[in-house]
Amino acid sequence: MAIRVYLVDDHQVVREGVRRLLEADGDIAVVGEAGTAADAVVGVESTLPDVAVLDVRLPDGDGISVCREIRSRHGNVACLMLTSFADDEALAHAVVAGAAGYVLKQVRGNELVTAVRSVAAGHRLIDSDTARRSLERLRHEHEVQAVEDRLTERETAILSLIAQGKTNREIGAELFLAEKTVKNYVSNLLAKLGMGRRSEAAAYAARLAARRAAGTDANGPSGSGGG
Repeated sequence: MAIRVYLVDDHQVVREGVRRLLEADGDIAVVGEAGTAADAVVGVESTLPDVAVLDVRLPDGDGISVCREIRSRHGNVACLMLTSFADDEALAHAVVAGAAGYVLKQVRGNELVTAVRSVAAGHRLIDSDTARRSLERLRHEHEVQAVEDRLTERETAILSLIAQGKTNREIGAELFLAEKTVKNYVSNLLAKLGMGRRSEAAAYAARLAARRAAGTDANGPSGSGGG
């Protein structure tokens, strides 16, 4: 039996090209297509394909959310993410959402066909090392965000200065605060972080800064646009 595929991409020209490519050998049949996240969920629900090829970026959402929705309702549908941009964060979210593969649109046509056949057969195209690194990076980003959410803007600034080894007096001079006020801020942020010593907060802040810098260097400037 032919592999049943559902295509999701906001560009009709892309969908038509992918459809012709996939159906060329006769063992793959495109059973439906959509240009939005909302239409994709409904379309997959009605056709129940073997594979859903999902564009990561859609006008009303994203393919990763569609993947999560599909996998929660129909675990037998394999999701293959298709995107124009190499994005570690998107890859990590795709892994969490249950995607079986993550492919760039720049791949050769035969490689895309092979990817569809592979995920239809139950294989995963995201190797375990790549998945582990992506999930670790995502966990680090969430950790950084969690800290920023717990602390006020002033506390965040003080934590950064603590990481630089500054004393309460030096922090007060830089932020135009009394030394006693700085001491109170430090006590509050230590309590929020569940730490008892200033040195712990300094080491923690330094690690967060290093992780943030590493994440920025790894990704480079963010891309924009569709795909």
